[in-house]
Amino acid sequence: MEALFAGMVGIFFAAAIYLMLSRHIVRVLLGIAILGNAVNLLLFTSGRLTREVPPIIGAGSDVLSAEAANPLPQALILTAIVISFSFFAFLLVLSYRAFQELKTDDTDEMRLAEPEDQPLPPLGY
Repeated sequence: MEALFAGMVGIFFAAAIYLMLSRHIVRVLLGIAILGNAVNLLLFTSGRLTREVPPIIGAGSDVLSAEAANPLPQALILTAIVISFSFFAFLLVLSYRAFQELKTDDTDEMRLAEPEDQPLPPLGY
């Protein structure tokens, strides 16, 4: 089962990188969303995939049994979901605002929309 999830993580990472290298902002946003899901699945897989033994330390024991799933990656996934959703929402608003201003979602056309005769920014202090 873990080999299947490892393959899925690889496919998710490959699709995310392919989409993030695109010229269109919408594809880049979808790539970022898929990348977040790939990282979450990677963390989930690293914590072992067992349902038979709950991650509870029994009475009279000091450590978690070796057959139990590790609860730390599960807690990290909850945090990663919130962070990736907020990052995606920020980028969605940012790209929508850029589309309103520049009337395009092509990154090459966005770069060409910059004025050419502006002075360079300061290079030192």
